[in-house]
Amino acid sequence: MLSREERAARARAALAHAEQRTGARPLVLPGGTVVPRPPGSSAPGLGASGPSASGPGAATEPAQPVPAAAPDASEARGGEARNASLLLSERPSLPVPDELAALLPDGLRRGGITAVTGSTSLLLALLAHACAEGAWAAVVGQPSMGLLAAAQAGVALERLALVPRPGPDAPSVVAALVDGLDVVLVGPGAALADGDRRRLGARARDRGAVLLSSTAWPGANVVLTAASQRWSGAEDGAGRLRAHELRVTRSGRGGAGVPQSLTLTLPLGRPAGGTPPAPGAGKRRAAPTQKAASAPLRLVG
Repeated sequence: MLSREERAARARAALAHAEQRTGARPLVLPGGTVVPRPPGSSAPGLGASGPSASGPGAATEPAQPVPAAAPDASEARGGEARNASLLLSERPSLPVPDELAALLPDGLRRGGITAVTGSTSLLLALLAHACAEGAWAAVVGQPSMGLLAAAQAGVALERLALVPRPGPDAPSVVAALVDGLDVVLVGPGAALADGDRRRLGARARDRGAVLLSSTAWPGANVVLTAASQRWSGAEDGAGRLRAHELRVTRSGRGGAGVPQSLTLTLPLGRPAGGTPPAPGAGKRRAAPTQKAASAPLRLVG
């Protein structure tokens, strides 16, 4: 029986092999130039991002050059900047709903961390627009998020993976998903220490993935805080709630450090190509007619 470390190593090897075949995470530029990984990009419990297993099913990555001497801090920062610019030029930011363009003018930036608190519907709207452009997404540690609500928000379910309760392996689970997917939403059910969050943020920058969080994330690039204003639809104590007005405030680092707020109404516009809910979803099955209920019985067998 394989140990936990051996299983993790084989999983990394299979993922690296898939990346090389699909080009999802290019590690070699045209002409054979190898793009070095920024230091400290390994995730807890997973070690280096390259495969370390041998035997059947193991795949190998192109050999990375070993520097003759350890680079100083300025060289390390320069390498990270070159990697970041490469990812942004090859893989642009993911789109967001038009109603949020004022708060997220650059969309969901790859390698960035966006925390959204106060509204699950707002998170689903962000996932829906990302998946509509071909992105693959995962939700970790958010057991309250339902597939029906996701489908009604326009999320392409065939591009969504759910890990409701990752347990004590949450850092390794999130790191593996960051390696292979475009957007990873981390909920309160994923127990992460501050060190885990720092390492996962570095890994997201290395892989060009987007980290979303439904809870506070220290050091997040952008923080969207939603506060409920009012509901509409139920009049005189009857009817259905059809719209929810929110006040969304942006804060964060860099350009997002200037506080800005806007009022929007959910549900937001559905993304083009979104998956509509199945006809009749959520409706009760019609009761049998009286004619069917009174059909004569006959002996069989």
